[in-house]
Amino acid sequence: MSDTPSFSQLGLSESLVHVLSNMGFSTPTPVQTACIPALLKGRDVLGEAQTGTGKTGAFGLPLIDLMDASQRVPQALVLAPTRELANQVAGALTEFARGFDGIDVLPVYGGQPMGEQLRALRKGPQIIVGTPGRVVDHIKRGTLRLDALRVVVLDEADEMLRMGFVEEIEWILEQTPETRQTTLFSATMPAPIRRIAHRHMREPEEIRIGAGNEAGTDIDQSYCLVDHRHKLEALTRLMETEDGLDGAVVFARTKASTVEIADALGQAGIAASALNGDMEQGERERVVSDLRDGRLDVVVATDVAARGIDVPRISHVFNFDAPGDAEVYVHRIGRTGRAGRKGRAILFLEPRKRRMLKDIERLTGKPVREQQVPDRQAVQARRETRFAERVQTLLGNAQNAGHEALVDRLLADSGVSERELATALVALATAGSPLDANASQGTDPLQAAARAPYSERGNNRRDTKPRNERPSRGKDREPEADMVRYYMPVGRNNGVAPGAIVGALANEGGLNGREIGRIGLRDDHSHVDLPASLDEASIRRLGNIHVANRKLELTLQAPRPGQTESQDDTRKSAPRKTTKPRSEKPAASETPKSFSKPAGAKRGPAPANRKRAAYAGARRKPTGKPGAAKGTTTSAKAGTLAIRRKAI
Repeated sequence: MSDTPSFSQLGLSESLVHVLSNMGFSTPTPVQTACIPALLKGRDVLGEAQTGTGKTGAFGLPLIDLMDASQRVPQALVLAPTRELANQVAGALTEFARGFDGIDVLPVYGGQPMGEQLRALRKGPQIIVGTPGRVVDHIKRGTLRLDALRVVVLDEADEMLRMGFVEEIEWILEQTPETRQTTLFSATMPAPIRRIAHRHMREPEEIRIGAGNEAGTDIDQSYCLVDHRHKLEALTRLMETEDGLDGAVVFARTKASTVEIADALGQAGIAASALNGDMEQGERERVVSDLRDGRLDVVVATDVAARGIDVPRISHVFNFDAPGDAEVYVHRIGRTGRAGRKGRAILFLEPRKRRMLKDIERLTGKPVREQQVPDRQAVQARRETRFAERVQTLLGNAQNAGHEALVDRLLADSGVSERELATALVALATAGSPLDANASQGTDPLQAAARAPYSERGNNRRDTKPRNERPSRGKDREPEADMVRYYMPVGRNNGVAPGAIVGALANEGGLNGREIGRIGLRDDHSHVDLPASLDEASIRRLGNIHVANRKLELTLQAPRPGQTESQDDTRKSAPRKTTKPRSEKPAASETPKSFSKPAGAKRGPAPANRKRAAYAGARRKPTGKPGAAKGTTTSAKAGTLAIRRKAI
């Protein structure tokens, strides 16, 4: 007999237990078993749990039971880092509230029409689920009043920290009643999250589920040593040969990469779509829905855009671009291996980044094995097997009888054997996607790279050639062997220096120092020598990189004088300035420029400890550290945070 209690034994109402039974939930997860009783008693909870452990139910189920349906005012506020996660949490809470008349859940986030949100808020929903920026906006407008708020939940607090929402979170908490109940969930507990707990929680009960990736216990993890030039080929081969591949998420570092990878997979016959912050909210929701319903098999996403994806059919996670640290890796692979299913996580790794494996294995508590990228013969064998299976399903089918006369005619007219005719028909049937993976002549580049010694793979941290043998980037000599010269419509007049071009090609394009040859600058254009082994797709990708707010637009021909800019662009050359790196940030509507006190808000007397409100810190000059509110009090009196630990 299992020692795990039932939902009814945790103290949930009969109506809610009945709803859970209808949804197919009979046994709570460990995080739900630990959190639900504490939250029903009104305790603050500080939970450390990974994505996929059931934490939405851990805070959402008691939240529903604590709501008063007769009061049409916001009683609970759930803050989430992204629109996708806010939508997911709101959907789950709506399902939980199905057995209760009069309990409404409203998601609010940037990208939605403001008018629709205002009309919905006027109806008085009891539960608000939103992103920090949009919640701040509504509070300052006076359209979201928190006077009757009883519960605040911070979901994935570490991700909100990473996205720079700490000031907004602190400001929102300052506007809520001091008697509220506060729940904070985070996959990790960095110092800023601890400071929020010290400032805004009352003797919280800390609940920690497992060490490392609890959600990854059923995930088989492996890595492939792949040169960045061959990643796309490696990805398509793995997708063709991986056993049990159903749905997949491919993680890329930049928005542009998600589009490029999705397009390449589509050309290979794989149903794939990009998912990034440049897409409209409705389009992003459609992509996730198509993945869930089987209309898409692969989603290529950035880390931020992938937040909130909870699709049970995801069997594989591919780390196309290596994550920045082990914690991001854990978040990524948490998209698979859910609900008792087995999952696969494959990491593309360059040899110089091997040290990341130790960090990953230390955090997850599981080894990450090396895996070889399938060769052309393995791909061909898998294609032939799939074709043979399709033929087998047609054999004996009554619908085939109508083709017998045509087969007899072909045999009679051609005068060949049945074997020769069958061979010709197979060739005809597979003309669109040849079964022969060896059609590409020459050495398999992936296998050649795998066999090459480490020092020859082009991934060294620094150039090992003697100084006098290294290519001179400022000369106009002919390109070295195996290099091709490309021209770019950016030059000195645009404020470009060689270092900016090198940095863009290395950081955005993924090239390493040994692959970037001579660079020459002119007033209105420049040139760079790149490896001849780069394919057309790689050149197009590099050409889309921006330097000094202009695309590189790599071409083989030098621009003629006066022809470096488009015919309709008559603007003067851009002045010299330092451009900020392009990064994926929350939408502008998500981050207010200032945190002035909302009109009409009743703050009451200042706290006894003279603690300054978080929004006041926004008027000071920022320190440059994202998420840090300069001047805010981070220390607390002894005994402020009396954490009661519960072993799971």
